[in-house]
Amino acid sequence: MEKLYQLPKNKIQTRWISLENKKGEKGAGGKVNFGRKGSACTNLISGDTLVLSDIKGSGTIRRIWITISERDADALRGLKIEMFWDGADKPAVQGPIGDFFCHSMGRMITFENACFSSPEGRSFNCIIPMPFKKNAKIQLVNESGKEIIVFFDINCTLGEVHDDKILYFHSYWRRENPTKTRADMTILPKIRGKGRFLGCNVGVRINEQMNNFWWGEGEVKVYLDGDDECPTLCGTGTEDYIGTGFGQGHFANQFQGNHYVENNKKVDDFTFANSYGFYRFHIPDPIYFYEDIKIDIQVMGGAYYKALLECMDKSPGIKLMKAGDGTQYYMREELEARPEHAEVLERFDDYTATAYWYMDKPQNELPEIAEVSERIKDLT
Repeated sequence: MEKLYQLPKNKIQTRWISLENKKGEKGAGGKVNFGRKGSACTNLISGDTLVLSDIKGSGTIRRIWITISERDADALRGLKIEMFWDGADKPAVQGPIGDFFCHSMGRMITFENACFSSPEGRSFNCIIPMPFKKNAKIQLVNESGKEIIVFFDINCTLGEVHDDKILYFHSYWRRENPTKTRADMTILPKIRGKGRFLGCNVGVRINEQMNNFWWGEGEVKVYLDGDDECPTLCGTGTEDYIGTGFGQGHFANQFQGNHYVENNKKVDDFTFANSYGFYRFHIPDPIYFYEDIKIDIQVMGGAYYKALLECMDKSPGIKLMKAGDGTQYYMREELEARPEHAEVLERFDDYTATAYWYMDKPQNELPEIAEVSERIKDLT
């Protein structure tokens, strides 16, 4: 890394790519309307694609800034961002614009962490370095069903000589609504190659049948380089993974946070919001892989027996599975005998996850993300 007060060894060129200089060409910025802010934004109609950058040559994306006129769930989940490296046919990055930029559950909030920020909850900022050797193409696909005004700025440096050791940036979004009982939610499906898992942004919408007891006992499991039945890396609980404990309130730190709690609700041991958004970035604690990687999170909760009785009363016929081999369920008689006792149990909730990683290939083998109807389902 170059020191702040030294020029780089090569003659690296800085470029800002926006609608005021679409190709980032030297001396070509701000020409419209006599240079008086003539091309700050554009209208992206439903069904169209807006190419933010299509850079030729070698370089590094340093910063991405975007803001849009519509910021409801339809827009945040319906506007898709894609990134292509070195002429690849498939995108290395694909996800809803909100989730990619660390906004959870179709809502925008004020936050800042090591990779993303939204200073006042109405913009998207990313400062993850994204190197490329031949080409960098970034685009937005409007699948929201509405016209959206888009402002953007892609800041990059050009002319770096990247050797064979560079890793390409990737990101992938997925949702399980709802999850299946005793089936772990997959944050990152299995991918093959060499690289480094950078982190994830996870959103949870609590099943209304189970919103009277704690939801976050699930452990994060990282399967590395041939792991099969059991992972090499295994956490101890959902809130533990993001560095807190005994519950999950609102906080936003550099590498870990629970930055979204629905309606800023005050949560404690016995009060829970309807949805949460949280993140963890493995920058000080890298996770490397050399053959393959897959990452899951268990969907589990914990409750006092009296809370499970309330759940049964509220939802007659619900089956509450004990944590274990999947064959045992809580019975009313057992719960009534020890109402102050607490145990762990399996849950089913609405989970979304955006995974971020670097890999030695400019594209991955993952399928297209879900259609927009699945992305926005049940969000209001």
